[in-house]
Amino acid sequence: MNCPSADKLSQYVDDLLIEQEKEAVKKHVNHCTECQRIIMALKDEQHYFQEVLQSPALPDDFTANILDQLEPYEQKAVPPKRKPWKRVMYAAATVVVALGVSAAVTPSFASWISGLFTTDQVDEGVRLAADAGLLERVNLTVTDQNITFKVEDVVADPSRVVLSFQILNQNGKPLKADINNFAMANGGIKAVDQNGQLFEMVGTGWREASDYGYIEVPLREHAATEKLTVHIDLKELNGVKGNWQLDVPVDLTKSNALTTKTTFDEIASRQGVSIHLNEMKFAPSSTEFIYETLFTNEEQAKIERHIQALEAKFGKESVTSGRYGTAIHFHFENADGQTIYEQDDHNFYTEDSKPGDMTQYQNTGFDTEQLGHVKWNQSFFPHQDDRALTFVWDGVLKTVPSDFSIAIDSKNVKKDPVTFDYEGNFLTINKVKKKHEFYLQKSIWPVGKRTSIVIEMEGGTEPLSSTLGTWVVVDDKGHVYPAYESGSILNEKDKNGRHQMTIDLVVYDLEEIPEQLTLHLISVTRYEKVEEPWRVPLYEE
Repeated sequence: MNCPSADKLSQYVDDLLIEQEKEAVKKHVNHCTECQRIIMALKDEQHYFQEVLQSPALPDDFTANILDQLEPYEQKAVPPKRKPWKRVMYAAATVVVALGVSAAVTPSFASWISGLFTTDQVDEGVRLAADAGLLERVNLTVTDQNITFKVEDVVADPSRVVLSFQILNQNGKPLKADINNFAMANGGIKAVDQNGQLFEMVGTGWREASDYGYIEVPLREHAATEKLTVHIDLKELNGVKGNWQLDVPVDLTKSNALTTKTTFDEIASRQGVSIHLNEMKFAPSSTEFIYETLFTNEEQAKIERHIQALEAKFGKESVTSGRYGTAIHFHFENADGQTIYEQDDHNFYTEDSKPGDMTQYQNTGFDTEQLGHVKWNQSFFPHQDDRALTFVWDGVLKTVPSDFSIAIDSKNVKKDPVTFDYEGNFLTINKVKKKHEFYLQKSIWPVGKRTSIVIEMEGGTEPLSSTLGTWVVVDDKGHVYPAYESGSILNEKDKNGRHQMTIDLVVYDLEEIPEQLTLHLISVTRYEKVEEPWRVPLYEE
């Protein structure tokens, strides 16, 4: 099977492809597990870049408080109704006039009094890296069509590189710092290290109240990089077409020297799952925990036999879309034995974290070629206790084959709903409907139509119940179709004390609703509490 390139899949996620290309990629993705996983990773990164650097705006009295601390220099009145970041910039300009000699002697202080990366608008990790001296003022610009794209600052450590930028008009006034899909079309932003390795997973973001945007290049899961060049090639800014090309060199030598790691070679097995602890990496902007999970040999052999039986029944392409794999539940304890972080991907209803707890900002799992073998990289903001942690493994998660099936009379299901329960999930199938989606295409007929069948169900789920995974649908003629799931689980509970739950199964390649349909659940994720928790100090004793 010939898969689209990573760049093509990225353009598919960002909706940059023409309609024919989009349809070709979608048809491939419908039957390719690996591309489905890549797309999920791209969407996760997209969500991360939108969320992780955004924090509440600075308080209105921020400038006054800063100036109060800089007495006896004269405080100038700040006009009201300016955006918080603009106030900081104007205040900084005043201070630089008064302290020009001092700022020239102490560049880090000059950086502190202005710029994006020292404000509350970015995450704590970026601020810590800036405080550690890893902020560099570069002020690189490129101008076209009377619009200037300016990269002001760079913060870099071995976990990520972040650039702040502005978009300025011909008078130097900041414009909306949004790099949208049109700007990225036929160009984009990429990074290349000193060995020619390409980093395509680059994200951008901005917020309405700010004059700044940011570009982030994640370096996690990559070998140590000493030098990096970020290539910027934009074709549209603020609705104006043009050509803005800029190369931003990044030197990570200093940040690499400030990064340490503790390596492990610890392996344990519990209830069909093995874990291999690899390392803890301590960088100025993040702490990374790297480990692997996999099935034990006996468990893997059992699952492979079950998968083969499902493939014989439903076809290999349908069954391999089920993501069979492993994960773990664990927590970190500090030197006093207090839990300061809990990893729980299965229970959606855990209590909110307490002040002082570790904060995770990204969790990535990469499937290997071996069934169920996943390489995990979890990143946290630096914490005062992160060099004296104890890892405690207390639960396993296994996504395994399922043999649950339920038949429905699709014509009468609305007046005669079908109810079932499976491993803590109590659901009612109450509607089967046809759905038409219209889209624009470059063709003689500019409007295309796509038809699908949607199977709707609702009900409730109990805490620690199994998570329903991949479904396939078989019609009354024996034809097998993959089903694509969406839905929700709410905090609100039903009359039985279960959390309210909805599931929609979307089936393509069906023009009409068959009279009889059978739904087959072919994967399920089950949680098991570890009978003998495994404890490992994550520091050198």
